[in-house]
Amino acid sequence: MDIKVILFALGASFLLAVVLGPLFIPLLRRMKFGQQIRSDGPQSHLKKKGTPTMGGIIIMLAMVISFLKFADHTMDFWVLITASLGFGLIGFLDDYIKIAFKRSLGLTAKQKLFGQLLFSVIMCVLLYQMEHSTAIAVPGTDLSFDLQWFYYIFVVIILFATSNAVNFTDGVDGLLSGTSAVAFGAFILIALQTAEYESVVFSAAMIGAVLGFLVYNAHPAKVFMGDTGSLGIGGGLAAVAILTKTELLLIVIGGVFVLEMLSVILQVGSFKLRGKRIFKMSPIHHHFELSGWSEWKVVTSFWAVGILFAAAGLALYRFM
Repeated sequence: MDIKVILFALGASFLLAVVLGPLFIPLLRRMKFGQQIRSDGPQSHLKKKGTPTMGGIIIMLAMVISFLKFADHTMDFWVLITASLGFGLIGFLDDYIKIAFKRSLGLTAKQKLFGQLLFSVIMCVLLYQMEHSTAIAVPGTDLSFDLQWFYYIFVVIILFATSNAVNFTDGVDGLLSGTSAVAFGAFILIALQTAEYESVVFSAAMIGAVLGFLVYNAHPAKVFMGDTGSLGIGGGLAAVAILTKTELLLIVIGGVFVLEMLSVILQVGSFKLRGKRIFKMSPIHHHFELSGWSEWKVVTSFWAVGILFAAAGLALYRFM
């Protein structure tokens, strides 16, 4: 694959996100699409109340325009679009309801579950039509197992888990933008090895979009991505792992997202079973904030950990 295509896809989406920022941020502010801040969270976050959210629209638009331009419209293309825009749409509706109807919870759990299941099933149908392999490989070994029909249940689990884990990570200025760029960067290298060229272009377009968004999302953030961005990023990341047949390796490459989700599970479980909390607050990035870390220290530390996880994932991939 010509390296120019990768650079053009990344550069185009980056420039689009940078250009779209000044157009959408004032619009979101005029529409009063401001973020609600948890009163029990870090006190430093209270000053962020009213900061425009739903900025994930910028990410999704920049990525899609670039992806449409530089990708071939194969079945892989539609799998990636379904996962990213489908889950992004669920996030958009959740954000919109929270803000427009002043409902702190947005979509109900059943509504969100139905939406995620709907797009997961559509993706499974596409995978079946393209005769996508139902085998999964064990990272670091030459072992693989054919799950046959159970593979499609596995796909649904991957989409649910990844999108929600990525969503948990979006809580500090620039945290998710940076960690997701690192994860997609690792998958570019893997997709090149597996000749999954649509995944290469998609990952490059997504990196450019989140980095362009980071221009406005770095501390102090001028806009938040909201669930529109985080769920769209999570769905796209899961789709790339599925198409490159590195479903289990996603656990390593996306290690930061796994830790964020585990911290929530452990916190809730501990409180329900023992009446005690393990962390000062979950997801775990808030624990470090409440421990006295500055936002910038939390973000850069998590970026560094994300790079280590990505490197470990790439090292394991060499033995698959």
